[in-house]
Amino acid sequence: MSPFATATVAGLGAIADRFDHVLLDQWGTLHEGKAVFSEARDCVRALRAAGKRVLILSNSGRRSDDNAERLADLGLPPSEHDGVLTSGEVAWHGLHDRSAPPFNQLGRHALLIARGNALSMIEGLDFVAVTNPTRADFIWLAGLDDLSTNPEDWREELEAFAARGLPMLCANPDLTMFTSRGLLPAPGALARLYAELGGTVHYVGKPHPAIFAAALRKLGNAKPERVLVVGDSLDHDIEGGRRAGMLTALITSGVHAKALAGARDMSAAIRDLAGDPMRVPQWAIPRLIW
Repeated sequence: MSPFATATVAGLGAIADRFDHVLLDQWGTLHEGKAVFSEARDCVRALRAAGKRVLILSNSGRRSDDNAERLADLGLPPSEHDGVLTSGEVAWHGLHDRSAPPFNQLGRHALLIARGNALSMIEGLDFVAVTNPTRADFIWLAGLDDLSTNPEDWREELEAFAARGLPMLCANPDLTMFTSRGLLPAPGALARLYAELGGTVHYVGKPHPAIFAAALRKLGNAKPERVLVVGDSLDHDIEGGRRAGMLTALITSGVHAKALAGARDMSAAIRDLAGDPMRVPQWAIPRLIW
């Protein structure tokens, strides 16, 4: 089979001999904000029963513990997986250590754009969260409330930020997100507009390398070729996993469900939708199922 062709399998059990560890996306793969899919929970249990380590890898701008608590509330307790790693956690550690770019270049005053109460995100960090953009050294984009997701509504503010030369740290590169109002633009779409307006954007999260490197460390320096990335986004899960040298499987019922619905040749449909060989997964599965 071509390295850029996709084989459709009924579930992960069919390819279990190919990997030792699994990096599982959260939204669209495990749940859509209401409850963990029953088949997904059964699959996670089966993976661990088969000796696989299961790490939840999420582009959430919040800390990992916040996401683990929410995941438990949705039906997947910490005892049933091997941890959660979020882009927000990687960003927090980068800002805490300030030992490498871009974190050592961002200054101490952050204009924080986040979803709801974001106090846990700034605890333990030696910087000041400001509300006045003229006092900010950089913009920390971690999340968006459902009613403020349209990038065009931010254009005037973003133009002013760009004119001041404020760099942006985007801790959630997702372009779309599931919400109670349906599929809406995510922080990554706002960051993309900022870049188009001339602003400098530093991304933390899938598909960018830092979060995959952190995941390998959390898995005990696992060999990337024995790690399977499972998610519903070609742009984030699949491209990020492939560029990290990992195996990849696409959930076809997630964010791309409408585009792939009714495809007679799923491999060809995925290849056309991906538009880049590095966004083409090795496998496709309809849902997270064993």
